[in-house]
Amino acid sequence: MTTTRQKGFTLIEVMIVVAIVGILAALTYPAYKQSLLKGKRAQGRTALAELLQQQERFMTQRNCYLAFTTNSTTGAATAVAASDCGFTTSTTVPFKTFSGDSLTSAAYVLSANACTNSGSAVSMKDCVQLVATPKGTDSEVGNLTVTSTGSKDCTGTAKTTNFSLCWP
Repeated sequence: MTTTRQKGFTLIEVMIVVAIVGILAALTYPAYKQSLLKGKRAQGRTALAELLQQQERFMTQRNCYLAFTTNSTTGAATAVAASDCGFTTSTTVPFKTFSGDSLTSAAYVLSANACTNSGSAVSMKDCVQLVATPKGTDSEVGNLTVTSTGSKDCTGTAKTTNFSLCWP
């Protein structure tokens, strides 16, 4: 009588493969998440640079920057009244107010306000501060900010520990 050997994998072999795949996934997933965050932060910095260019163009035409807030859900931007510039809340915001191609896929929503000097607001004719607020959570970097005078900042823990995460 000849015995035929069954072809296939034993349960032990399958479990070893599953364990190896699990270990590899556990090691690579944090690096994958950091890579995604890094890409989103770059998208936010790019959006701020583009908005700053648009604000500078607006400044040359109107002799004042435009402050505005953006609703993170709807993407609707509302101008902030600036009496020294003659703008009212009914002024339309002619800028792109989110990062990326569309609001649904955007990593950040953008807003603009007056710069501050020792806690008091500076005229919108002199300086504007642009803020990129993440739609998701990013405790390391938080909000990215840049001013028309060139200063850059962030609100997360990296502000004091590793500022190059905010602005490389």
